[in-house]
Amino acid sequence: MLPWIRALRPLTALLLTAAIALVPATTAHAADARPDSGWNDYTCKPSAAHPRPVVLVHGTFGNSVDNWLGLAPYLKNRGYCVFSLDYGQLPGVPLFNGLGPVEKSAEQLAAHVDKVLAATGASETDLVGHSQGGMMPRYYLKFLGGAAEVNALVGIAPSNHGTTLSGLTDLLPYFPGVEDLLNEHTPALADQVVGSDLLTKLNAGGDTVPGVRYTVLATKYDEVVTPYRSQFLDGPGVRNVVLQDLCPLDLSEHLAIGLFDRIAFHEVTNALDPAHATPTTCASVFG
Repeated sequence: MLPWIRALRPLTALLLTAAIALVPATTAHAADARPDSGWNDYTCKPSAAHPRPVVLVHGTFGNSVDNWLGLAPYLKNRGYCVFSLDYGQLPGVPLFNGLGPVEKSAEQLAAHVDKVLAATGASETDLVGHSQGGMMPRYYLKFLGGAAEVNALVGIAPSNHGTTLSGLTDLLPYFPGVEDLLNEHTPALADQVVGSDLLTKLNAGGDTVPGVRYTVLATKYDEVVTPYRSQFLDGPGVRNVVLQDLCPLDLSEHLAIGLFDRIAFHEVTNALDPAHATPTTCASVFG
């Protein structure tokens, strides 16, 4: 093997990992949101105005707190019962979640939704996910009976059809062993590569399931899930939104759209309550 190819092996793996990484972990504990954070309050009862609890699903390398320091309070302050979970943990890897196989993560989501519904007394929930967190719930909906318990799925920059990482994944065949490394140590990363077995199974026979409303929020500046239009879904009950069509001044990329973009947040509330939706514009940042 040529020396430069051998040298680039770990570099390629590092680039893939860094590019898919969705959320830097900055808090010390992420098993549940802190009691004073305002969400994950299992005494919360949904109101008549917002009858369904909202479950937030973090992205790869994210966790139940850091990914939602912006959106969770935003929704809580608007009267929603808001919950989040940690999923996809790997042994010996603290804080950084969303790394395990997508199928197993979907099972964790199913158990968490059951827990939320039991606590709140609601019959259905709404799901909002960032990146892998916008794609993984579709496995739950399609294969684990989630469609009976979910009214709407809102994907923020979701990896619905995988990512080329701006072409980086096209290099995998030229670096023997790198794909095996991803599969062995970080299955969720391999699951999100275009053409993976997981995505082929997930998207076979159509992107959606009956009875669930789907919204996809994308930014044309996304540098992780590329090309950004691969995030879109086809099927009945789908609304695909490019933020720059609503506000040309919005420069959010993959992380910002999920972490603190209030234009995206406003569109989330529209998706959760379409009967009372209001126009999303650049001024929504002040809402």
